[in-house]
Amino acid sequence: MSKPLPDPQILTLLRQGVVIPAHPLALNSKRKLDERRQRALTRYYADAGAGGLAIGVHTTQFEIRESKFGLYKPVLTLAAETMAERESSLGRRLIKVAGIAGKTKQAVAEAELAAELGYHLGLVSLGAMRDISENGLVRHLNAISEIIPVFGFYLQPSVGGIRLDYSFWRRALEIENLVAIKVAPFNRYETLDVARAVVDAGRNETVSLYTGNDDNILIDLLTVYRFGENSQRSVSFRGGLLGQWAVWTRKAVEDLRTIQRMREDWAITSPTWLTMAQQLTDANAAIFDTANGFAGCIPGIHEVLRRQGLLEGRWTLNPQEELSPGQMEAIDRVYASYPSLNDDIFVKENLDRWLS
Repeated sequence: MSKPLPDPQILTLLRQGVVIPAHPLALNSKRKLDERRQRALTRYYADAGAGGLAIGVHTTQFEIRESKFGLYKPVLTLAAETMAERESSLGRRLIKVAGIAGKTKQAVAEAELAAELGYHLGLVSLGAMRDISENGLVRHLNAISEIIPVFGFYLQPSVGGIRLDYSFWRRALEIENLVAIKVAPFNRYETLDVARAVVDAGRNETVSLYTGNDDNILIDLLTVYRFGENSQRSVSFRGGLLGQWAVWTRKAVEDLRTIQRMREDWAITSPTWLTMAQQLTDANAAIFDTANGFAGCIPGIHEVLRRQGLLEGRWTLNPQEELSPGQMEAIDRVYASYPSLNDDIFVKENLDRWLS
């Protein structure tokens, strides 16, 4: 029995390269799901030009899986319904990515639910598998791949990920329906491990790399990875699946489209893009709270969305999770310093419609 593959249209979109925001969780002041604003966020991302959405991932808060909240199925269902609505309205497909977490029994159950709800790919977090051998990790991915096509995920250890070396990725790439990898170790050497494994496995044309390195977004997208000066084989990041792209999404779509045009003639690459890359990293440092080890990462995303009116507040499922001391001032600084990075005007023009 062959493993499930996304339909050809979804694979084409994935390989062309799109913006995939990591979808936040909209809560009201009682820390209950705010369905109206959750739908509004989904509509915002779709109308901003995103090519897909990732639901049930770190930015959505891993706590949605806890029995006391019971939000994993409702949130995935709500997103799938709203994406279907936007597909009909916009006349184009959206890549539906479901976050898959936990040990194998839980992960398989989540994969089955995601497939049942019409999700195209499972983004598999291995954070719960830190004590498992490499053989066990590969078996885990294989079990999920029997149910839903796999979007591999290298999540940085500081927010719950584990170290995944070249050997692991080289073996994981033998899974036929592992069709994409989100590379988010926030580490240049570890990013190279994944890119080299893809090239060495001969899968540079069949596996789409997506940057999750919020600290290095534009440089990742601008780089061609070639291992050997005379090598004819190379790999590039096709797009991104990012928490940073959960804010200012319209601008992210414009940036990716410009970079895709630039790839046709690298001679037009300007040093200005290197400066823009530095500025986006500076903004991300404030929003993701790197000064405090990413403690305020999700509240930082929520604060930007609150300022735009998309969220009512910064509330998370964990009452202790808030902006860190000095983080509000840091966000104020980057907002004032880099006005061209935001898409506030676009949101203001459409907010009432998305909330209706």
